[in-house]
Amino acid sequence: MLLDEDSQAKYLVKLLQIASHNVVTVNAVGLMNHTDAVVLDYARNNKLVLLTRNCDDFQDLHQMNPAHSGILAVYQDSDTSKNMSYQAIVKAITNLETAEY
Repeated sequence: MLLDEDSQAKYLVKLLQIASHNVVTVNAVGLMNHTDAVVLDYARNNKLVLLTRNCDDFQDLHQMNPAHSGILAVYQDSDTSKNMSYQAIVKAITNLETAEY
């Protein structure tokens, strides 16, 4: 899983790793301050699911080229009580990985 700039908080990375998720951050692969298209191309080329809070831009990129391993878009609201906690994000990812589809 590739974590976008807006989703690579150290605590979230640690929680994902503790839950045995393979995690790569854009910082670790030298993609800080690169365009969203470059970030998605990296994820696509490395067969990684992308985790981002930049929902609108990545939705547009998905529409242009839906061939990728997936984009997990975590929406943020101005009412912070509606936002997912890091623990909830990890749980949702775990649920997705264990779901039969």
